[in-house]
Amino acid sequence: MKIIAIGAVTGGKVMLFKYCAECGHELEDIKCGDDDCKICPSCKRIYGRNPIPVVEVLVVNEFNEILLLKQNYISEDKWTVVSGYMVEGETIEEAVVREVKEETGQIVTKCQYVSSYYFEPKQLIMIGFIAYVNKAEFTDSIEVDDHKWYKIDEVDDVIARVNNCSGMHFDKCREYLK
Repeated sequence: MKIIAIGAVTGGKVMLFKYCAECGHELEDIKCGDDDCKICPSCKRIYGRNPIPVVEVLVVNEFNEILLLKQNYISEDKWTVVSGYMVEGETIEEAVVREVKEETGQIVTKCQYVSSYYFEPKQLIMIGFIAYVNKAEFTDSIEVDDHKWYKIDEVDDVIARVNNCSGMHFDKCREYLK
């Protein structure tokens, strides 16, 4: 029995499925243990209400500087940590490495799990890591408007905390930083 998520993220909102993505039949409500799910009466595919997994990564270089991103579609005046959706077939650690490279050009030498956060507005489970890199030139990304290395004591003034998990993740990461 394969269980898939009931919803898909579209424009930052979670869309709940009413019809089976496999065969098109209307879904029916069922209980799967203690969980409310939906099932296709035709092909028997089960749809669970699962959050979407996203990695949230605080990038630190060998000088103990913190890399933050300016992403105007998220905040026009605050900076964020690296984050991104996981893709099918990759581990969480592979997603960390891929997202850091895609958004910054930095190569992860080591990563460490820190904490997870539930981001209710978009029904995301944010899987928080610290990624260690050797400082290199930034590469361009269509998702990123600017990159900047900050000293640890400069981060509080610039990091996004409203409608975003970056600030909370930075706070959790402090105990791991030298």
